[in-house]
Amino acid sequence: MNKEKILEAIIEGYRNSIHQRYQYQNIKDKYEIPESIDEETVNLLRNYWLSYIYPEYSRRKELNEAFQNLDNYIKHPKQLLSILLDASKLIFKYGRHLPKILTSGLKAMKSFRIAANFENSFVEEAINNNIDGPYDQSKINTLIKLLPRKEIEKFIGISQSLFEILHDKVLIEKIKGIIQYLILAMKKNENAFSSGQIKGLELGFELLNEGYKLFNQLAEEDQRKLVYLITEIEKDMLGYNE
Repeated sequence: MNKEKILEAIIEGYRNSIHQRYQYQNIKDKYEIPESIDEETVNLLRNYWLSYIYPEYSRRKELNEAFQNLDNYIKHPKQLLSILLDASKLIFKYGRHLPKILTSGLKAMKSFRIAANFENSFVEEAINNNIDGPYDQSKINTLIKLLPRKEIEKFIGISQSLFEILHDKVLIEKIKGIIQYLILAMKKNENAFSSGQIKGLELGFELLNEGYKLFNQLAEEDQRKLVYLITEIEKDMLGYNE
């Protein structure tokens, strides 16, 4: 198998792993969860993981291309900030907090990029250790154990940050407003921004908005419990709690 075929097989294997561990009965048997986090909520959470963080291979290629266009903004957000500095309404509304809000939004979007990097690490370990596909749960576990602990810690930290932002209703509403403004401003100045850059920001907005919908259906206390639950499930899966 060439590198791209291995990546496709690993994505399929890891998606199967997510599908299995985010089954309501499995979670209920292993963790203490409130009644409000019911089977429907777990199903929505699983679908969110599989649609936006770990999409299937064909969708992943599309998202990778879009988010690669945003990488420079995520690393160096000054160009986006320069657009916002012309928005008197936003400056009046958020003042000196505007850069911090934008940075939080870009940080949340970065979670998709870290997921892609995580899978690329699996590919490297599979090649270096002659672990061929298909990749069932046993082989996925073997690949996880080959990863440096620092890489696992980084992945867990960024994933947790995403869900903490998504459950912060006040912050996410501000982020959404700013990102929507940026998209409209970039579309009005297409000579300065490529369609790929705009598409990346639109997909980033979708990622945040759909995650917000997931959390917003729960009471504040249960949102915090869901963030904690997701973190514990992922830590257990990645052997972090061992």
